Amino acid sequence: MNSGINNKVRAFKFFVLLIFFLSVSCSTSKHPVNTGPDNIAIKGFDTVAYFIMGEPVRGSETFAYEWNNAKWLFSSKEHLDLFAADPGKYAPQYGGY
Repeated sequence: MNSGINNKVRAFKFFVLLIFFLSVSCSTSKHPVNTGPDNIAIKGFDTVAYFIMGEPVRGSETFAYEWNNAKWLFSSKEHLDLFAADPGKYAPQYGGY
């Protein structure tokens, strides 16, 4: 009887550890970014503008930033700096897919 309880406890501990490691690996992995053949994210729009201005604004090659294997374009240095400080805050979920 005691060995049955020990086996259940071991199984439970294994399950908890498995869930923990899976959740850590999922949360730290980067999503690929949806880009075109030019490797530009979100079709060249300024992702920060969606948050600051509430509308789509075209980015410029003048204010380009490389992040997560993609080139991100911004309409101003201010937007580029905001994105560079915290890309996860401004990048679209799931890589923009």
